[in-house]
Amino acid sequence: MSERLAAEFLTVPLSTVSRCVADAWACGEHLGLDVTPEIAERVARERLLGLVNSAPPSRR
Repeated sequence: MSERLAAEFLTVPLSTVSRCVADAWACGEHLGLDVTPEIAERVARERLLGLVNSAPPSRR
């Protein structure tokens, strides 16, 4: 799952993607959800999108 997301978010380090997946899983469990890999991946993807979209543009 982390590798699939890392291939989608090339500018994000693999360690950050892996941590995001683990955090998404833990958050779902904390909320009492029956977390599946699909749910964890969708939540992690949304968080990674927010991370990428909130980054300031690179200077040229």
